[in-house]
Amino acid sequence: MDLITPFSLEAFSRWGPIVWLKTSSWAYPSLEIVHIVGIALVFGTLWVVDLAIWGKLRFLEVNLLARHILPWTLAGFFLAALSGVTMFATSVGDLMANAAFLLKMGLLSLAGINAAVLHARGAINTASRLTRWQAALSLVVWLAVIASG
Repeated sequence: MDLITPFSLEAFSRWGPIVWLKTSSWAYPSLEIVHIVGIALVFGTLWVVDLAIWGKLRFLEVNLLARHILPWTLAGFFLAALSGVTMFATSVGDLMANAAFLLKMGLLSLAGINAAVLHARGAINTASRLTRWQAALSLVVWLAVIASG
């Protein structure tokens, strides 16, 4: 039996805190700000590491940079994910029928798989063509995520 059904998602959207988000004049816009800050942290930190992988920041050692930036990337991802799930709960039906939203979720999955594969191979090897292509794919996919709304 599915734990999450369209019915339970719609019921969740009628939960008191979610209704408050829908009706408060400042709560949802504040949540959007948190979401945008999270996305900015993710994209900004990935952008720097990907530029370093492509040799545009030669004065920085890529693996050291990635290790120092990763906590900020993860913090941004969790901010964006938590705020995104909360915003999703306010419009479940509309978003599940929205092609741009579904595309965004697919792109987020692709970004996650790309990052997992990159990091599963161990230390970042900037001489590897595969690594460089993954860095380029990362930027393109995250730009597409942002463009998807």
